Amino acid sequence: RNTMKALTEKEGMTVKDRQNESILIVLPLDGEIVAIDQVPDPIFSGKMMGDGAAVIPENGKIVAPVDGTLSMIAATKHAFGFKTESGQDILVHVGIETVGLEGEPFTVHAKAGDKVKKGDLIAEVDLDLLKEKGINPITPVIICGDSSSLVSGSSLSAPDSRIDTMVSAPMPAMTI
Repeated sequence: RNTMKALTEKEGMTVKDRQNESILIVLPLDGEIVAIDQVPDPIFSGKMMGDGAAVIPENGKIVAPVDGTLSMIAATKHAFGFKTESGQDILVHVGIETVGLEGEPFTVHAKAGDKVKKGDLIAEVDLDLLKEKGINPITPVIICGDSSSLVSGSSLSAPDSRIDTMVSAPMPAMTI
């Protein structure tokens, strides 16, 4: 299936950055978007790394959520950092407790430092292998930084959340 076509079939969310600027963030995996407080890991649900949302993936294709740079790939291939053209850091963390798999279910198609566009294929994860090992594939997408400086509104997760609303978009997205 064409990755860009798949992107047009997903839902997204709207959030704001410190300057009240909007940056389009496409979901990094096909799937159902859920509130960050639904992630069964207190590091993410407690917003210790920043606010965001999570995706319950339907397939294992991991794509760039933003235009910018692939700034980091974890040694265990389970997490990817992106820096937008305006300097915002985004973290995509595939699965809960995937670090212990030492990269086994992941195939990476890019390298740290690569310039990326929304929808570029970054990696793939074998969701069947995660299921076999009893690992939750939920994938937090974190907008890193100080959430206290961001505007708030009605949200999926908490009154002080950076997430304003859930939307269905022609280009599925989180907008920050």
